Amino acid sequence: MSTRIERASVTDAEEILSLQKLAYRSEAEIYNDFSIEPLVQTLEQLQQQFEIHIILKAVVNGAIIGSVRANERDGICYIGKLVVNPNNQNKGIGRILIEAIEGHFPQSRYELFTGSKSEKNIAYEKLGYSVISEFSLTPDFCLVYLEKQRTPFNFRGVLFSYRYFQKSCCPEFECSFRRD
Repeated sequence: MSTRIERASVTDAEEILSLQKLAYRSEAEIYNDFSIEPLVQTLEQLQQQFEIHIILKAVVNGAIIGSVRANERDGICYIGKLVVNPNNQNKGIGRILIEAIEGHFPQSRYELFTGSKSEKNIAYEKLGYSVISEFSLTPDFCLVYLEKQRTPFNFRGVLFSYRYFQKSCCPEFECSFRRD
């Protein structure tokens, strides 16, 4: 299985939205709340996000199995909607997507949020993110905000680390970098 990380286009919106709703179903079950934003987002809303976000996709055999999006404001890269098909989770795809989206904003500090009961929190911490605040929406639902300080690097270093990762750990991953 060869996985390619590519920049998504608005023509991918419908497939990404279907994947998003599939992937976030488990989060909704944790909180017993199926009205969370990723599940009620419309196709039109996602299509509008292509205007102000960089949206990446992970592709295997022509099918989108993962996605992440981000935009930058005032030196902060806001990362959101990291999704991986449940059948492809725990294979490093989410990590590759996060690292790839960070590569599009090398001069930024990174921020994201997730639910406090999310199993992803541990994975984010392994990627260098730390909790900066928590916000309770309801007595049972709390958002955790995480950040990662930018680290000086050059783009060649990112390419080197992906090539090293690809050769040493996961030769099935193939990353492409296009700064359109």
